Amino acid sequence: MVEASGIQRRGRAIKTYRDLEAWQLAMELVEQVYRLCSELPSNERYGLASQMQRAAVSIPANIAEGYGRGHRREYARFLSIARGSLAELETHTTLAVRLGLVSRNAGVQLWELAQRVGQVLNALLRALRREARD
Repeated sequence: MVEASGIQRRGRAIKTYRDLEAWQLAMELVEQVYRLCSELPSNERYGLASQMQRAAVSIPANIAEGYGRGHRREYARFLSIARGSLAELETHTTLAVRLGLVSRNAGVQLWELAQRVGQVLNALLRALRREARD
């Protein structure tokens, strides 16, 4: 079932951003990014690792902030920002793999979760747009 303010999710009302599948998956993504970054060389601590972590954290943070704003238009804007951060993270991950800083397998696992987060964010945005038209 689609998630948006006031819409049911599998029979349960969404009461807080923590109930959103998008936020939950984004938090899993952050955890995975932090684990991956802990394996990067120490000289990347303030470089690529920092960029990846900031982009990853931005995703659930923007989902939560948009939800908390209480207006559909602002909510959609923050979800769009989250999508931008997701694209940034995917780019950093691709770079880390191409530079040989992380294994291709680790990069693919992160990328697959990022794709799932993107799908759920897109569904949430579509639901908000449908609500606005109705």
